[in-house]
Amino acid sequence: MKTNSTNFKKVRFTETVLRDANQSLIATRLPYSKFAAILPEMDKAGYYSVECWGGAVFDVCLRYLDEDPWQRLRDLRKNLLSTKLQMLLRGQNLLGYKHYPDEIVKMFVEKSVENGIDIIRIFDALNDLRNIEVATKAAIKAGAIVSGTLSYTQSPVHTLEAFAKQAKEMENMGVASICVKDMAGVMTPEEAYDLISAIKAEVKIPVVLHTHCTTGMAYMTYMKAIEAGVDVIDTATSCFSGGTSQPATETLNYALTQLGYDTGLNADVLKKVNDYFKPIRDEYIKDGLLNPKMMATDTDALNYKVPGGMLSNLVSQLKAQNAMDRFEEVLIETPKVRADLGYPPLVTPMSQMVGVQATNNVLAGERYKNISKEVKAYCRGEYGTAPAPIDPEVMKKVLGDEKPIEGRYADTLEPVFEKTKQELKGVARSDEDVLSYVLFPQVAEKYFAARKAKEEKVVKYTIAPKED
Repeated sequence: MKTNSTNFKKVRFTETVLRDANQSLIATRLPYSKFAAILPEMDKAGYYSVECWGGAVFDVCLRYLDEDPWQRLRDLRKNLLSTKLQMLLRGQNLLGYKHYPDEIVKMFVEKSVENGIDIIRIFDALNDLRNIEVATKAAIKAGAIVSGTLSYTQSPVHTLEAFAKQAKEMENMGVASICVKDMAGVMTPEEAYDLISAIKAEVKIPVVLHTHCTTGMAYMTYMKAIEAGVDVIDTATSCFSGGTSQPATETLNYALTQLGYDTGLNADVLKKVNDYFKPIRDEYIKDGLLNPKMMATDTDALNYKVPGGMLSNLVSQLKAQNAMDRFEEVLIETPKVRADLGYPPLVTPMSQMVGVQATNNVLAGERYKNISKEVKAYCRGEYGTAPAPIDPEVMKKVLGDEKPIEGRYADTLEPVFEKTKQELKGVARSDEDVLSYVLFPQVAEKYFAARKAKEEKVVKYTIAPKED
């Protein structure tokens, strides 16, 4: 039975199979060649956008897939002519794990737009808005649609009022929409309704919600968010949905259409897209890259507030040290470390930082006996301002008498582009190559060498034309 309460309200969909869905389920190991043939069909689906770049895509293309991420983007642009291409950008971190100079941030954003990106979803792991300001201004100047993003988490300082205030500040910065990014899939239906309502009351621009099915909450969470007036939701074609991925595109389209919502989607095209990806999904199951555990519901995140990917990393760390019997202790220690460090949202790179430190604390038998260099950098202020004050005793252990940085860390960084470009003369073929190297030096260097060797091999084995 259709409801009349919606008045055919529009709810738009961002399809994530080309980025976050396959990143969550198969560690981003989806090469361009696997999905190139379906792109013209996807272009007819009616998506609000296709998330296809950013996040871990850039790194994995260079590191594992023997692909130039910039070429992938150009190819996507050629084949998705009617659909907005979207990327995820970690603010001043770009796609890496540290802060980069402003000149690199500006140039990276410019080149991303120049090569085909329409929408840039920009977030900071600490919700320190100083860390998204340069990227936001550069993206707007380059003509991109900017989605200012709040990293969602729960803590005494992450209140509805605080999130709504930050959303308003981002609107004042000129972003075109506000995205709430629930990377751990811990947002409950009630929290979604209250938070989306609070943000909608504060801003006049569209609001987007991103979540994961990790804890089993996602479908209910989306429905309550839609009741509260959310404008766009992130979903994945059904064979790559669920588990640590997003809810299914077709399922939500079916349900919302029946309820009287206008999704703008073509159900026949959605089926063709899913039918195309099914055998690809099955290949990854067969070769073991798609672990059934990634498709399961794991409610531990509701208790420990630990994202699924972070749980996997903790397991790997403990297995490597023959200490899986300490897993429960590490889970209990993790929220304690997070509280000590001022309640950072558990998203890259903060999730790795907190997880490693919790493991160190448990295995050393003494809290903060072994402190990672990343936690030291965090306490110095190299990642921005913590959401709440860092525990004074921890600060003393980490920094001693050293004073934290005052102001924005990126202001202390020297320009590096021209210097790097000179160093790569004869190796880098474009400004894009130089940017790849700045973000991932060793990985890019290895890729450039392999690219050159491959081309030389092709030339060597090319049969020369016979002379008359």
